[in-house]
Amino acid sequence: MHIKILDKYIFREVIFAFLFAICAFSTVFIGSGTLFKIARYITDYGASLSSVIKIFVYGLPGIIMWTFPMSMLLATLLTFGRLSGSGEITAMKSCGISFARIAMTPIILGFVASVCAILFNEHVVPRANTAASNVFYYEIQGNTEMRSQEHIILKEISDKYINRLVYAREFRAEDETLYGVTMQEFNAEGKVSHVENASYAKWKDGKWMLFDGMVYDISDGERTRTMNFKQQVFPIQASPRQIVREQKEPNELTMRELRAQIEIMKTQYINTNKLETELYQRITIPMASLIFALIGVPLGLQPTRTSSSMGFALSVIIIFFYYAVMTMANALGNGGVLPPMFAVWIPNIIGLICGIYLIRRASK
Repeated sequence: MHIKILDKYIFREVIFAFLFAICAFSTVFIGSGTLFKIARYITDYGASLSSVIKIFVYGLPGIIMWTFPMSMLLATLLTFGRLSGSGEITAMKSCGISFARIAMTPIILGFVASVCAILFNEHVVPRANTAASNVFYYEIQGNTEMRSQEHIILKEISDKYINRLVYAREFRAEDETLYGVTMQEFNAEGKVSHVENASYAKWKDGKWMLFDGMVYDISDGERTRTMNFKQQVFPIQASPRQIVREQKEPNELTMRELRAQIEIMKTQYINTNKLETELYQRITIPMASLIFALIGVPLGLQPTRTSSSMGFALSVIIIFFYYAVMTMANALGNGGVLPPMFAVWIPNIIGLICGIYLIRRASK
């Protein structure tokens, strides 16, 4: 019974500090980045008040997601620093409660925060980023013209299954042409049944025309019919303007969409290290909440009362080292020096080792 009361007490202290930290760090990010960006939009483009408000609101989810790990670190540092400074940790231990048992509640909270951050980063952040991008491009910049883009991907889906998948290496807006085009059609089992490759596709008279290409059918993984062509109709309905609007930046894609894009680009022998790094970071950055809980709990224990300013300072130092290692690891992953999956986990692996060591030392 006393253990349950203790868990509720620690839970309440950590969760209040966590929410406070989210507000504090979000304010710092907004003040140091978002407001300057908004000021530039107003100065350079004469952005309206409604557009500025939209940019601000749509930018919040991305900021909040980054604050989850650092907020968990600060929450555990402040909470256990206060409990240790007031002698409450000593009192708990004198009642026969081990430090590992005391630390269990914030560590579980760190895990829950990590799971929530992953879900938030998957279902909320990409949509918010897409909305913010559309506001900037179409409302603030006032662009109604199409823009040239690389790595064009189009999907035709019915009943949650992909019927047709189109990839183009490049779209040039000036001549409304797709270059390096590949189209795959899938059968009812989800396997590729038909492929068309072409040097380019041009928008003419309200339809797409393929030029200088090859068509082949596939059955049981083998080609059954092959045919070359000089020109033929491309069976997609999207206009150039629709194609441009459907394209998204990596931070606007869900993990499922990122995986699909990586698979498509690999079939074209295109380097996907940056996209793979982005994909795996959707897991590793949210999981840092658990890592920081493991580190923050033992570091918060001090023989004397720990001030809030010391907690802030210590959290800033740890966060700096974590993100410095993350930046270097990402560069190694993007450059192909290390596999992206391994590279993005390096900061968390180092943090996990440090956290386990600190917990074991504090338990003695």
